[in-house]
Amino acid sequence: MSSAAPQAPTTKARRRRSDGERTRQAILGAAASLATVDGLEGLSIGNLAAATGISKSGLYAHFGSKQELQLATVEEAERVLDEEVVQPALAAPRGREQLLAVCDAFLSYVGRRVFPGGCFFAATSLEMGARPGPVKDRLVAIQSDFTGLLRSFAVAAIEQHELPDDTDPDQLAFELHAILLGADTKFVLYDDATFLDLARRVVRERLGYGD
Repeated sequence: MSSAAPQAPTTKARRRRSDGERTRQAILGAAASLATVDGLEGLSIGNLAAATGISKSGLYAHFGSKQELQLATVEEAERVLDEEVVQPALAAPRGREQLLAVCDAFLSYVGRRVFPGGCFFAATSLEMGARPGPVKDRLVAIQSDFTGLLRSFAVAAIEQHELPDDTDPDQLAFELHAILLGADTKFVLYDDATFLDLARRVVRERLGYGD
């Protein structure tokens, strides 16, 4: 007995799937913004419904649990970080220019208030740091990947003799990440962009620009 070949999705079915993906993307964008103000633990179907205009029943259809919502929100924030910060840095010339580019892109991402509470990962990592589980584990992995990226740029700069040969790439990555996080905290707390300008000057001095 022969079986019929599977049929391709109809145009209407593809449109429904596309509409569903756009709705999910809109929900996660709102969730990531809310998390930088209210925290990941503060995310709820109720405040997402108010922020997006989507019914609670519609939101429940996308996320089966609070943890699922939190993890999806972290993934969305990672996508934004990659688009806003990581990719511009990777496009810069290898080495010291990439270190400068990643710092400038991060400070721009904060200063333009891509998220209202500053860097998503700065805002949520302390909150979730004392809460063991999959959400904390994912945040740890993303923070580690970012510092690893800084370290890889530092290694390239040392290899190209753009930085002193005795530069410790782990220490430099730590210092630059600390400068970025400190600038983010000051900017959000005081609503004052001069802290971002100060961070840019400190980064340039640390990387030897103007010597």
